[in-house]
Amino acid sequence: MKVKDLEEYSEAWNSHDIDKIMSFMTDDCIFETGGGTERYGTRFVGQDLVRERFIEVWTEIPDVQFVNGLHFVQDDHGCSEWTFIGTRQDGTKIEIDGCDLFTFERGKIKSKRSYIKNRV
Repeated sequence: MKVKDLEEYSEAWNSHDIDKIMSFMTDDCIFETGGGTERYGTRFVGQDLVRERFIEVWTEIPDVQFVNGLHFVQDDHGCSEWTFIGTRQDGTKIEIDGCDLFTFERGKIKSKRSYIKNRV
Protein backbone atom coordinates (compact mmCIF):
# COMPACT_ATOMS: atom_id res chain seq x y z
CA MET A 1 0.00 0.00 0.00
CA LYS A 2 1.29 3.47 -0.90
CA VAL A 3 0.27 7.02 0.01
CA LYS A 4 -1.45 7.40 -3.37
CA ASP A 5 -3.60 4.36 -2.50
CA LEU A 6 -4.80 6.03 0.70
CA GLU A 7 -5.48 9.21 -1.29
CA GLU A 8 -7.60 7.18 -3.74
CA TYR A 9 -9.34 5.42 -0.84
CA SER A 10 -10.22 8.82 0.65
CA GLU A 11 -11.48 10.06 -2.73
CA ALA A 12 -13.72 6.98 -2.96
CA TRP A 13 -15.18 7.88 0.46
CA ASN A 14 -15.88 11.42 -0.70
CA SER A 15 -17.51 10.05 -3.88
CA HIS A 16 -19.57 7.62 -1.76
CA ASP A 17 -18.32 4.80 -4.01
CA ILE A 18 -18.78 1.75 -1.79
CA ASP A 19 -17.51 -0.73 -4.39
CA LYS A 20 -14.26 1.18 -4.85
CA ILE A 21 -13.83 1.58 -1.08
CA MET A 22 -14.28 -2.14 -0.50
CA SER A 23 -11.86 -2.98 -3.33
CA PHE A 24 -9.09 -1.55 -1.13
CA MET A 25 -9.98 -3.89 1.76
CA THR A 26 -9.22 -7.56 2.43
CA ASP A 27 -12.08 -10.08 2.50
CA ASP A 28 -11.64 -10.46 6.28
CA CYS A 29 -11.19 -6.72 6.94
CA ILE A 30 -11.87 -5.15 10.31
CA PHE A 31 -13.32 -1.70 10.98
CA GLU A 32 -13.27 -0.27 14.48
CA THR A 33 -15.39 2.85 14.88
CA GLY A 34 -14.42 6.01 16.72
CA GLY A 35 -17.07 5.38 19.37
CA GLY A 36 -18.96 2.59 21.03
CA THR A 37 -19.27 0.69 24.27
CA GLU A 38 -15.99 -1.25 23.97
CA ARG A 39 -12.50 0.19 24.50
CA TYR A 40 -11.93 -0.09 20.71
CA GLY A 41 -15.33 1.43 19.82
CA THR A 42 -17.56 -0.91 17.85
CA ARG A 43 -15.97 -3.60 15.68
CA PHE A 44 -17.21 -4.82 12.30
CA VAL A 45 -15.50 -7.83 10.72
CA GLY A 46 -15.65 -8.99 7.11
CA GLN A 47 -16.56 -7.34 3.83
CA ASP A 48 -20.34 -7.60 4.30
CA LEU A 49 -20.52 -6.05 7.78
CA VAL A 50 -17.93 -3.37 7.04
CA ARG A 51 -19.72 -2.45 3.80
CA GLU A 52 -23.03 -2.24 5.66
CA ARG A 53 -21.56 0.07 8.32
CA PHE A 54 -19.92 2.36 5.78
CA ILE A 55 -23.23 2.73 3.91
CA GLU A 56 -24.94 3.56 7.22
CA VAL A 57 -22.56 6.52 7.59
CA TRP A 58 -23.94 8.00 4.35
CA THR A 59 -27.49 7.31 5.52
CA GLU A 60 -26.86 9.11 8.81
CA ILE A 61 -24.81 11.94 7.25
CA PRO A 62 -25.66 12.04 3.51
CA ASP A 63 -23.18 14.81 2.61
CA VAL A 64 -20.24 13.46 4.65
CA GLN A 65 -16.77 14.35 3.38
CA PHE A 66 -13.23 13.83 4.64
CA VAL A 67 -11.21 16.99 3.96
CA ASN A 68 -7.71 18.26 4.78
CA GLY A 69 -6.34 14.74 4.35
CA LEU A 70 -2.77 13.85 5.26
CA HIS A 71 -1.68 10.29 4.58
CA PHE A 72 1.35 8.31 5.75
CA VAL A 73 2.49 4.77 4.96
CA GLN A 74 5.32 2.80 6.56
CA ASP A 75 5.67 -0.88 5.70
CA ASP A 76 2.40 -2.59 6.68
CA HIS A 77 0.95 0.37 8.60
CA GLY A 78 -0.55 3.68 7.60
CA CYS A 79 -2.38 6.70 8.92
CA SER A 80 -4.82 9.18 7.42
CA GLU A 81 -5.55 12.41 9.27
CA TRP A 82 -8.67 14.30 8.23
CA THR A 83 -11.49 16.63 9.11
CA PHE A 84 -14.88 14.90 8.99
CA ILE A 85 -17.62 17.31 7.83
CA GLY A 86 -21.28 16.86 7.06
CA THR A 87 -24.86 17.43 8.09
CA ARG A 88 -26.89 14.98 10.15
CA GLN A 89 -30.43 14.19 9.04
CA ASP A 90 -31.77 16.57 11.73
CA GLY A 91 -29.78 19.45 10.18
CA THR A 92 -26.98 19.48 12.78
CA LYS A 93 -23.62 20.37 11.21
CA ILE A 94 -20.56 18.25 12.04
CA GLU A 95 -16.91 19.25 11.82
CA ILE A 96 -14.53 16.95 13.70
CA ASP A 97 -10.82 16.18 13.33
CA GLY A 98 -9.72 12.58 13.44
CA CYS A 99 -7.55 9.89 11.96
CA ASP A 100 -7.61 6.32 10.78
CA LEU A 101 -4.82 3.91 11.64
CA PHE A 102 -4.45 1.14 9.09
CA THR A 103 -2.82 -2.26 8.98
CA PHE A 104 -2.12 -3.61 5.50
CA GLU A 105 -1.97 -7.19 4.29
CA ARG A 106 -1.06 -8.22 0.75
CA GLY A 107 -1.42 -4.63 -0.50
CA LYS A 108 -4.90 -4.10 0.95
CA ILE A 109 -6.41 -2.66 4.12
CA LYS A 110 -6.74 -5.42 6.73
CA SER A 111 -7.85 -3.12 9.55
CA LYS A 112 -9.08 0.45 9.84
CA ARG A 113 -9.21 1.88 13.35
CA SER A 114 -10.88 5.31 13.57
CA TYR A 115 -10.16 7.92 16.22
CA ILE A 116 -12.09 11.20 16.35
CA LYS A 117 -12.19 14.23 18.61
CA ASN A 118 -15.20 14.46 20.91
CA ARG A 119 -16.91 17.86 20.60
CA VAL A 120 -19.17 18.79 23.49
